[in-house]
Amino acid sequence: MLIKTFTITPFQQNTRVVVCEDTGNAVCIDPGEKCEAIVDFITDNEYTFQAVTLTHGHLDHAGGTLDLHRAFPEAEILLHKDDEPLYYGLPQQPLRMGIPQGQLKALGFDYEAPPKITRNWEHGESYAIGNLTFEVLHCPGHTPGHVVFAEKKQRSVFVGDCLFQGSIGRTDLPGGSHEQLLESIKNNILSLGDDFTVYSGHGPETTVGHEKNTNPFLTGTYQIGRGRYI
Repeated sequence: MLIKTFTITPFQQNTRVVVCEDTGNAVCIDPGEKCEAIVDFITDNEYTFQAVTLTHGHLDHAGGTLDLHRAFPEAEILLHKDDEPLYYGLPQQPLRMGIPQGQLKALGFDYEAPPKITRNWEHGESYAIGNLTFEVLHCPGHTPGHVVFAEKKQRSVFVGDCLFQGSIGRTDLPGGSHEQLLESIKNNILSLGDDFTVYSGHGPETTVGHEKNTNPFLTGTYQIGRGRYI
């Protein structure tokens, strides 16, 4: 498995192209914004680009979907049904965040309507990328339709904004739930195995074991509402 990371957007989001080195099949996980380097990486290496695979519908994870769709119109676009309102409301997301209309273009947030979703993820489904297989796991809490992708042979999991090194995804946005996110992490990420490498939507890579043992949100060191570590 080849993983190429592009850290983009004002939010320093990790967009990743995952390639099956045996077959050359490739997907892009969470294209955050228009980025010519992503398209060039795929075309220059003559990879077979099969899908945009979205963990959730927030703007910094889906903002580049239209650009990839224009470059590779035959590729699928996959998202859980519960995040479709977020995804199709992409042009309005910056305004809901309080970004003034007059600043959208300068910040790169002047989105067109995104392309139509090809189909929806189902919890527990297996998605093949050449000889790689993503197990798709529904992990609500950061957003209602958030999913993660576990490649068990490669001992890797792509977690979007569920889990970070030393932290977890924010739950104060519409559709978020702190309790639900912790339950999702416990049942669908921590249960994978301590040796799994965790590829987060922001920040460095980590491992399940490291987060299980040190992440204050998972060890009970931090309690929501206290406003500090205890």
